[in-house]
Amino acid sequence: MPLQEHTKQSHRLLVITLVLLLGCGFLATSLVSYQASLKSIRNTIINTELPLTSDNVYSEIQKDLVRPILISSMMSRDTFVRDWVMQGEKNAEPMTRYLREVQEHYGAFTSFFISDRTLTYYQTKGVLKQVSPKEPRDIWYFRVRDMKEPYEINVDVDMANQDRLTIFINYKVFDYDGKFLGATGVGLTVDAVIKLIDEYQRRYDRSVYFVDTSGRIVLTGANGGPLGARVGQKLSEVPGLEDLQARLGRPQTGKFAYQERGRDHYLNVRYIPELDWYLFVDKHEGGLLAGLRNTLYLNLLICLLVTAIILVLVTRLMRRYQHRIAALATTDSLTGLPNRRGFELLAGQALQEARRDRKPLTALLLDLDHFKLLNDTYGHQAGDQVLQGFAQNLRDGLRQSDIVCRWGGEEFIILLKDTGNATAHQLAEKVRGEVAAQRYPFRGVNLQVTTSIGLAEMHPDDSLDSLIGRADRGLYRAKQSGRNCVCVEPSGNHDAL
Repeated sequence: MPLQEHTKQSHRLLVITLVLLLGCGFLATSLVSYQASLKSIRNTIINTELPLTSDNVYSEIQKDLVRPILISSMMSRDTFVRDWVMQGEKNAEPMTRYLREVQEHYGAFTSFFISDRTLTYYQTKGVLKQVSPKEPRDIWYFRVRDMKEPYEINVDVDMANQDRLTIFINYKVFDYDGKFLGATGVGLTVDAVIKLIDEYQRRYDRSVYFVDTSGRIVLTGANGGPLGARVGQKLSEVPGLEDLQARLGRPQTGKFAYQERGRDHYLNVRYIPELDWYLFVDKHEGGLLAGLRNTLYLNLLICLLVTAIILVLVTRLMRRYQHRIAALATTDSLTGLPNRRGFELLAGQALQEARRDRKPLTALLLDLDHFKLLNDTYGHQAGDQVLQGFAQNLRDGLRQSDIVCRWGGEEFIILLKDTGNATAHQLAEKVRGEVAAQRYPFRGVNLQVTTSIGLAEMHPDDSLDSLIGRADRGLYRAKQSGRNCVCVEPSGNHDAL
């Protein structure tokens, strides 16, 4: 395999290896960073953000319920209420007025009193109805009557206000001897909770909603629940949440994860005993991961650009290095002229051009006379300086199209393009004369050399070796003829000039 082709293949292999190393390194670094960031974000969502939102919503609900509980407690101990009932409930107007005053003064949505003696339901607009244990919508009253606790918080529809969903504080009322007289309290609209839900959803980009113990969505923000779920819809009807109801099982707080349309969702579930509901705080990682993925893509783009820049620089350096190696392989380091390998490359092309264009081509083979004696007398440094000066003289005296190189040792070779025997002989004599007249100063001594030259013109059947062989025979004759002369070696002719 030629050296140049082998070098090119080595270059390609190096570039491919470098691309693989840089690409794999950058890709691995970017993916590890992406996975670490993804893990950190998920951990923050699951263990910090969602529980914190759940705690805040729960705290807000508790805060909103404290004042109504105190109002209902005050009503249950009000002497007016107890005295009015114990006096036989003769006129409903005082009780109606009292409930209206409570509602307007404390800003309640509704206020009520149910007498256990007459089972009459009083509210701000008068008597609403008579409660009955056979009526499903009245079961709550009889539950309150039989419970041990002094009050309960119940979420139910308000019949006095077009069945709007209302949070009721149901408080027991006793006479002065501890006999049960009935139940009183106030009702709060869920609008405040809905506003709280909307605020958290807007501020933190997450879904907040409430689910009862049967798995039915009972309260959402103004725009609905997760994934378009509606109030009254079962969890089993919401994509991704089908299996969650079975996992809830009993009142508990927990962390859950599910997928919807290829997106990962993280869910914090908290049981609120005051309402007997679950508080769901749901967040999908799409919004956060969009920025993270953009960062990953940017990193990969930067890595690609860096890799491309490095490859361009490496390619340029490799080319420069290859050119330098090629120059060193074909150039004589002492004289700066092409060496024998470089000459063979240039001469082969010159022979092809001469044959193609049918133009003459002449070879001159030059040898410095008694050069070994010069080295032995003045040292090799003197010989090197003479060789350098001689090479420079040859370059200066020839055309740019001519080929001159150091053939080896003190021998040099010249190919004269488009030059026949006669012109070449004149040029050779000129070179010989100039060399003989030239002085090469070295450490205070002017060194002088002469040169013997063999000359041969290319014939149609000549190869490079046969042409140089004839020029070499001419050089041999020049040396045999006393040196410092030019000898032409035509085909079959050995006359010296």
